[in-house]
Amino acid sequence: MALSLELSGRGHSILDPFEVTSIWDPLALLESGPSRQFVRDVLAVGNTQVDWRETPESHIFKANLPGLKKEEVKVQVVDGKTLEISGERKKEEVQKGDTWHRVERTQGKFMRRFRLPENASVDEVKAHAADGVLTVTIPKVQKPKEQVRQIEIA
Repeated sequence: MALSLELSGRGHSILDPFEVTSIWDPLALLESGPSRQFVRDVLAVGNTQVDWRETPESHIFKANLPGLKKEEVKVQVVDGKTLEISGERKKEEVQKGDTWHRVERTQGKFMRRFRLPENASVDEVKAHAADGVLTVTIPKVQKPKEQVRQIEIA
């Protein structure tokens, strides 16, 4: 006995996920509708991809920011416990006579926040941008090695 579920009379089987006749395209919302700017802002945040890697010495964040200059990006530590990466992708100027067929690159303000662990040394944060990638390095607070000192009893 095969299990099959019909979805809204469309005739798609839950067991055959490749049987799709239409795909929802969130970018199509950019072409029309009253919430166009909101959708652009959401996509700008969602498309700002960040990797966070922890090594024995530090926390390393890498953000893909293609096409942005370092002057267009802001890196801050807020209240000593939150890393904030923000900026704005500017809209391209429209030249008279231009016809746009597709707008897929996101534009607008973006912001990503990361709660830092207790061992982050926020006074020694370094940021570097190269080839469309922002790298933020936050060293860890190094714990002093435990020292055992023998005390003579008098």
